[in-house]
Amino acid sequence: MRNYKEEYERWLDSPALSEKEWAELDAISGDDQEIKNRFFAPLEFGTAGLRGTMKLGLHNMNVHIIRHATQAFANVICAEGKEAMDKGIVIAHDCRINGVTFAKEAACVMAANGIHVRFFDSLRPTPELSFAVLHYGTTAGLNITASHNPKEYNGYKVYWSDGAQLPPHKAEAIAKQMEAIDIFTGFKSCDFGKAVADGSIEMIGAETDEEFLRCVLEQAVNKDVVREVADDLRIVYTPFHGCGYKLVPEALRRLGIKHLYPVEQQMVIDGSFPTVESPNPENPEGFYLAVDLAKKVDSNLIIGTDPDSDRIGTMVRDADGNYVTITGNQLGVLLLDYIIAARKERGIMPANPGTVASIVTTAMARTVAEANGVHFEDTFTGFKFMAERIAEWTAAGTYKYIFAFEESYGYMCGDYVRDKDAVTAAMLVAEMAAFYHKKGMTLLDAINALYEKYGWFEEKTINLVMPGLDGLEKMAALMSTLRSQPPKEIAGEEVIRIRDYSDGSIWVAGLGKVDKTPIAGSNVLYFELADGCSFIIRPSGTEPKIKVYVLARGKDKAACDVCVAKYQKFADTLRK
Repeated sequence: MRNYKEEYERWLDSPALSEKEWAELDAISGDDQEIKNRFFAPLEFGTAGLRGTMKLGLHNMNVHIIRHATQAFANVICAEGKEAMDKGIVIAHDCRINGVTFAKEAACVMAANGIHVRFFDSLRPTPELSFAVLHYGTTAGLNITASHNPKEYNGYKVYWSDGAQLPPHKAEAIAKQMEAIDIFTGFKSCDFGKAVADGSIEMIGAETDEEFLRCVLEQAVNKDVVREVADDLRIVYTPFHGCGYKLVPEALRRLGIKHLYPVEQQMVIDGSFPTVESPNPENPEGFYLAVDLAKKVDSNLIIGTDPDSDRIGTMVRDADGNYVTITGNQLGVLLLDYIIAARKERGIMPANPGTVASIVTTAMARTVAEANGVHFEDTFTGFKFMAERIAEWTAAGTYKYIFAFEESYGYMCGDYVRDKDAVTAAMLVAEMAAFYHKKGMTLLDAINALYEKYGWFEEKTINLVMPGLDGLEKMAALMSTLRSQPPKEIAGEEVIRIRDYSDGSIWVAGLGKVDKTPIAGSNVLYFELADGCSFIIRPSGTEPKIKVYVLARGKDKAACDVCVAKYQKFADTLRK
């Protein structure tokens, strides 16, 4: 295996590089650390595909990596046989820089390998890509997107025939193919225009939008309540320069929302995200333009979706006229409670209903579900795992899923997608806001009412950012230390139980290993504390950071705030 300096020289000597690309690499010839960062190892291909900064290099996103990964992906599809090749693949992209270029490069490689390609004629939301895989019955799907990451990033998000992101064995097969294929000479390609002309690449667009929107609107539980308050309810919407600009407003209008106010500066498609530092609806600071507009139009609710429209964030006007963030956990619990109540009221609750959430999602989800006779299960972070669980329920005929969500602003409802879906979620949030508006309540009032009913819960996600090669080493060392020398207490609270989801072992203080978790195979440590709170830690699968989750429970909000503060302080010590 070549070291990073040898790999760098190989790229410099390759005739595959354009003059501009060669100049980019030549410019870093005296910067050993930059060379190392770009060439120390390839980007790791996992169940979520690839994601990295857009630079030339082995550890970055560029056309050479796209062609390389796509040839490997094509080999895996071709190995399934001619039927799989004919069913083909759907390819989309979001608003990011190089999105169209990367998508077309991937399409050309797939078509050159005899795989039929359906290619979206312009940017589309990730949930619509998942929908299209199921709708057209394709073997696979691909979206060129880096979701909510900063502008420097792009990604390669991959799907299989079930509409979910790749299962581990398919991701491993693609990774092995990448190891065997020369990055510069091992791929096939063709001319995009000629492939469109001969039908190898089939353009799709408006007709798919219509079918997707039809399914989205079918998830509405009570359209009547929207019509009843439509003259009074005002909603501000921002897509953060991304894919939601078209379908989210259209879904809301078809629902019956009359007063919808898009943030015009952020309705402009732009992968440089000129109005925000980070296009992530989890970050309230990105909503400053939306808040300004909301104050002008006296809006009740603000909705924001990330660049590929799979995540949704909300802000609600409080009694003092300020706009307050509803967290991902809070919104998930609100939607779960609303869907359960509305379905029961209308007599459309299926027999044996079930809901799924990630293991780092609020414990309140289980409390609400089980209190209402809904089966609850948790699984690893990532909707592919939720999709697997739902598929198992369907195959066994045990439970009928009604909702799935995770703490990081992702929600799924309906059988037509198998990934988080901000288009449908935005529609349901608007309907739910109308329901509470009719009762003289905001979503903030509603979540507080649920706390009064079910007990007080509070959650906090802390990101320990660790970029570069040394960051990867620090992340691995931290997880290793926590396993080999597990803390007996955290922030002064006794650790009474540890769940290690890597091997599925459960440890109890004073007893040692006593049991196994229902799921295993993920690098997650879950510490249960004597005060009823939980402290969870895992490396991110898509970004260079350790994610820490604090799940607090207390007699009231003040007690929860104290718990969150002390555990956050402890988490900060792990940055060293």
